Amino acid sequence: MASSEHHYEVNVFWTGNRGTGTSGYKEYGRDHSVTAAGVPTLLGSADRTFHGERERWNPELLLVTALSQCHMLSYLHVAVTHGVVVTKYQDAAGGTMVLNADGSGQFSSVTLRPRISVADPKTVELALSLHAEAARKCFIARSVNFPVHHEPGLLD
Repeated sequence: MASSEHHYEVNVFWTGNRGTGTSGYKEYGRDHSVTAAGVPTLLGSADRTFHGERERWNPELLLVTALSQCHMLSYLHVAVTHGVVVTKYQDAAGGTMVLNADGSGQFSSVTLRPRISVADPKTVELALSLHAEAARKCFIARSVNFPVHHEPGLLD
């Protein structure tokens, strides 16, 4: 089997804003939705490449999802501890997996592209900088043996 790359894309949308964003630790919900093109929400199978059902979530998408969700939840917590009120959060994350000639494979990287809105425009710079702290605290990212890149930005 020749080496090849497979790309996986997921979107995570935080839906837990109860009207005051991250104004307090108990004031926001941790609810979010997870989507990916062409598949229903969290019904599992293998990747189609590995004879799975294409209309169900596969472990590769779920790995990227886990990294995205973990970063979001770490970020929302870090925002509270720094007094930053986040009002919206979404991420368009992608991962690259390489298959080796011997049939093994591994992820070579994942890139998270979190986009946020904050209640106070004066906190934008701090809010964006907090992604680095959240990355250091994310359990899932700390557990993988490949780089997890971050490209944070603001929502329009």
